[in-house]
Amino acid sequence: MSVTEDKKAKDGGLYETVKIIVQALLLALIVRTFLFQPFNIPSGSMKDTLLIGDYLFVSKYSYGYSRYSFPFGLGPFSGRIWSAEPKRGDIVVFKLPKDNSTDYIKRVIGLPGDKIQVQDGVVYINGEAVKRERIDDYIENTGFGIKRVPRYRETLPNGVSYETLDLTDHGALDNTNVYEVPEGHYFMMGDNRDNSTDSRVLSQVGYVPFENLVGRAEVLFFSIKDGTPAWMVWKWPWEVRWDRLFRDLHP
Repeated sequence: MSVTEDKKAKDGGLYETVKIIVQALLLALIVRTFLFQPFNIPSGSMKDTLLIGDYLFVSKYSYGYSRYSFPFGLGPFSGRIWSAEPKRGDIVVFKLPKDNSTDYIKRVIGLPGDKIQVQDGVVYINGEAVKRERIDDYIENTGFGIKRVPRYRETLPNGVSYETLDLTDHGALDNTNVYEVPEGHYFMMGDNRDNSTDSRVLSQVGYVPFENLVGRAEVLFFSIKDGTPAWMVWKWPWEVRWDRLFRDLHP
């Protein structure tokens, strides 16, 4: 092979490599924008449904698409297309209305037109108390000893059931005024009721516009103990929460 032929062969190989990389990146972008996007949990506001160090997939197509379905909120339209409304009890990733850039994950409690109130830790929807029953304590090793947290099972009017934590009987958000959810908005709450900044705090979260919904949490595909970076694969045998992998999060 001549020098010229050798150079052409190398250039051709480089071209094919670049082509494959570009195609892979485009495919990843399409999947992330229109199908599934991975998220990780940075706070304990959804304990014990979701823990710090959990990684999950969110379906982007469940509620249709808005500009927030696209990276950096650069969708070329307003509102939603091919929209489908969330159901009460769905776990949803949404853009914080206050800045439209920060991702939050909470549970849908109130639908447009609902009246929501919390009294003595019990959620009321349109004047009716949400069924709430005491179950076994949530047990957590804090590093300073074992901590037991009262745990409850709530069942919404549509039959969706899930667990909540109640750190104290006198939490700042255990008694609220009545919230009237505006049309086109949703009322979100964290499952860790005394450690969640959610729609009960109007100045920080408040009512979430339909347009701000990014997608619905579907499955927990990875989980590692709080404080352990996921890339430290040599620690996985001891640090990965194997019993949490592949949990279905869609009620």
